[in-house]
Amino acid sequence: MKKIELFEPAMCCSTGVCGPSVDQNLLKITAVFNNLSEVEGVAGARYNLSQNPQEFETRPDILAEVKKSIDNLPITVVDGEIVKEGSYPTLDEITEYTGLVFVMPENSNSCCGDNSNCC
Repeated sequence: MKKIELFEPAMCCSTGVCGPSVDQNLLKITAVFNNLSEVEGVAGARYNLSQNPQEFETRPDILAEVKKSIDNLPITVVDGEIVKEGSYPTLDEITEYTGLVFVMPENSNSCCGDNSNCC
């Protein structure tokens, strides 16, 4: 089974999708990881430094990168190997890592369209 993990900086909640201004990258990552839970053969896990510090402590490779610089977060790990540091993976990279194709829906006609602040 393919496994993709994200080790993220400290955030106010487990997904980081909260507060008055939501980061669009976090929305995308949250959607991807929510969908991974429904796919056979691929497992996904997210670890937030403030919510899951034990996950960082038990991984010497992650702990070493964080000790070098907190700016190395987020760190993406695929099958136990660090594949990206310092930014979230793109949809193309997630496709490369998992073999799954993710397509973000067009949202120009929804309440979360380009000029709306409702979400």
